[in-house]
Amino acid sequence: MNQALIERLLPEVFRRTLMPGSPLAAIIAAMESLLSPAEQALASLPDQLSPDRARDDFVILLAYFVDLDRYLPKALDVDPEHRHLGAPIASGIGRLRELVRAAPALGRWRGTARGLRLFLETATGILGFSVEEAAPTDSEHQVKPFHIRIRAPADARAYHDLVKSIVEQEKPAYVTYEIIYPPHASRADEPHSTLPGIE
Repeated sequence: MNQALIERLLPEVFRRTLMPGSPLAAIIAAMESLLSPAEQALASLPDQLSPDRARDDFVILLAYFVDLDRYLPKALDVDPEHRHLGAPIASGIGRLRELVRAAPALGRWRGTARGLRLFLETATGILGFSVEEAAPTDSEHQVKPFHIRIRAPADARAYHDLVKSIVEQEKPAYVTYEIIYPPHASRADEPHSTLPGIE
C-alpha cells in the first residue's frame, strides 16, 4: 500500500492538513514501509503453499501440515535453528517436496502394499521396491501370517534408516516385516525410468 492510497483512507480533516515534511507525512511514510513486508508475503502466499515453489524452510512447515513430520529429525521440533545442518530427510529436500505433493494420494493408500511401495519410491526417488505379502519365511516354505517382505533396490541401501522408518510407520500395526536388499546387484539391473504419477 503506497502513501497515496493511505492518504485517501484518512479523514478529510487530516488530508487537508497533510503537507510534505510534516509529522503526519512521516507517519504515513512509516506506515507504508511497515506494511510492505506483509503485502509482499501475501502476494507470494500461493507460491509458499506450493511444494514446488516454496522456500526450503517452508517446505518443512508444509510437511508438518500434511502429517509427514514423523520423518523429520526431532531436532527440528526442539530448535528450528538446526535446519542449517542439512536436508530434513536423508534423500534430500527435493524428495520431501515430492512427498508433500503426493501426501493426499499416499494417505488414501496408507496401510496397503501399494501405498507402502509408492511411499518408498517417492521418498527415495528410486524405483524397484516390491512388497510381498504371504511370502515364505523359512526353508520349509511356511508362510508366516501377517508378515510382509520388502524387496528394496540396491541403491536404496544408502537410505536404509529412512526406508525402515517408512515401513514401520506405514504398515498396519499388527504386521511384521523384513527388508531385503540384493547382495550385489549391478546398476544395469536397476530400473532407471522416472517415477510414475501417483493416482
